[in-house]
Amino acid sequence: MNRTPGLFITFEGIDGAGKSSHIETLAAEFRSRGRTVVVTREPGGTALAEQLRSLALNAPMDALTEALLMFAARRDHLQQVIEPALARGDVVLCDRFTDATFAYQGHGRGFDQAVLSELERWVQTVPALPAGVLRQPDATLWFDLAPEVAAERLAGARVPDKFEAQPAEFFRRVAAGYAARAAADRGRFVRIAADQPRDRVWAALLQAVRSRGWLG
Repeated sequence: MNRTPGLFITFEGIDGAGKSSHIETLAAEFRSRGRTVVVTREPGGTALAEQLRSLALNAPMDALTEALLMFAARRDHLQQVIEPALARGDVVLCDRFTDATFAYQGHGRGFDQAVLSELERWVQTVPALPAGVLRQPDATLWFDLAPEVAAERLAGARVPDKFEAQPAEFFRRVAAGYAARAAADRGRFVRIAADQPRDRVWAALLQAVRSRGWLG
């Protein structure tokens, strides 16, 4: 019996870019076509990873400690949620993944990206893939938005965590980090101009997914 292969799609972008609001809408599109969908997030997605998320987003710490927490949460998430879902043939929609770590900790915090790459290799090596192949998303939907616009959207929305409270210059570095990751992996990244009205952002996202043959 041929099983429909699993599908792993991540949503990336700086805080305030609007990515999270489209995840459930895309999940509904896949479900309407009979697919089982797992909607999850990083850091988080498991009981342990959610505890690590709370620490990473709120407790003061240096950049290495922060990066280690992110990858520890990611490893548990992969083992407990993502890999089992992909093995079942499910669609996994994840709000952020490793690109966020390179953007926030690598570019935003200025942490050594060679160390991040090594952690990526350790954590994303999984038994389901051949030796030397890392678990990466099948597609990454990058919601690209100017930091100043994102800040206006976030203003007064909620009590900010330690990342959301960073100055605009931090988010300019994070945005540059996402641009660098996208340039290095053009086949995986899909840039979504997030400064458009919501319906046009959704149309661009839907077209990007359909163009890959994933929604029939």
